[in-house]
Amino acid sequence: MTEQTPTSPQDPVVEARRREMATEHLLFGTIRFLAQRHPELLDELDSSLDHLWDTGDSESRDDAAVRKIASRIIKSLRAER
Repeated sequence: MTEQTPTSPQDPVVEARRREMATEHLLFGTIRFLAQRHPELLDELDSSLDHLWDTGDSESRDDAAVRKIASRIIKSLRAER
């Protein structure tokens, strides 16, 4: 891992990206940990995807794309088992 020159904390786009990356890492690790102990968790998450939707504005909204990303994450977790 390399340290890079920090970008100004006033840049909200950069800060949002960093929060998103950190959150995804922590959530993925948490789900991996729990799924190893409770394999049924992945089935439950998979069955909940129909309720997942994109909160973007009408021009960029794509519910199916959001569900596809979530499905790929679940699939990768299943492959790790």
